[in-house]
Amino acid sequence: MKTMTFIPKFVLGLLLACGFTLGAQANVGGPAWDKAPNKTSDMAALQNGAKLFVNYCLNCHSAAFMRYNRLRDIGLTPEQIKSNLLVTNGKVGDTMKSAIDPQQAKAWFGVNPPDLTVIARSRAGAGGTGADYLYTYMRTFYKDDTKPTGWNNLVFPNVAMPHVLWELQGERRPIFEEVKEHGAAASVFKGWEQVKPGTMTGPQYDQAIGDLVAYLQWMGEPVQNTRVRIGVWVLLFLAVFTFCAWRLNAVYWKEVK
Repeated sequence: MKTMTFIPKFVLGLLLACGFTLGAQANVGGPAWDKAPNKTSDMAALQNGAKLFVNYCLNCHSAAFMRYNRLRDIGLTPEQIKSNLLVTNGKVGDTMKSAIDPQQAKAWFGVNPPDLTVIARSRAGAGGTGADYLYTYMRTFYKDDTKPTGWNNLVFPNVAMPHVLWELQGERRPIFEEVKEHGAAASVFKGWEQVKPGTMTGPQYDQAIGDLVAYLQWMGEPVQNTRVRIGVWVLLFLAVFTFCAWRLNAVYWKEVK
């Protein structure tokens, strides 16, 4: 009797939990992650992404596991790195550390900005890869005067980070539509309205963010393209070796009965 009483209560609790979960998801109404362009083999895109990273990200975020001289792998010379990307008196062999004081950063933003060395590898989820997340995240900021920084984000609501690239993108306003989902009212994201233009057009900004995300991908694993290239040759070698071994085995045992 106790078991029969427990099961209906358990099922009822499970249904209620599912209902609350669905209601919470329906109220989010955020956009799906966009597919990031694959530019990790594009040297020009990686160089532009490195420039954007140093000019806009490195002021607050560090990449403490990446050295400036590693940028030679994307076609930059030590002279180009020193004259264009080293904004302090550091050396080309130094790691890419931010100059911001951690205590000041925490006072301004409420939290220390995370290190970005492997950010593209750590943000993968059900919505896509880490690159997809970053590509969508950097394109879904909108003006919100209720927030301390004046900005909010659809992918990361109540984010502490301001929109550092707003001059390039301009100001936009998200458009939502009220719909019924699972018997509850929900706001579903439908698109954007440009409030103020930026110095770049929409396609130009998307291309720049694609370059920045490609650099973050490369920075998380600089040898990834080499690894893939070697892996292809290894698989081809194994295929040829398997065929040769199969034919040798057939010849060797041909006379054996």
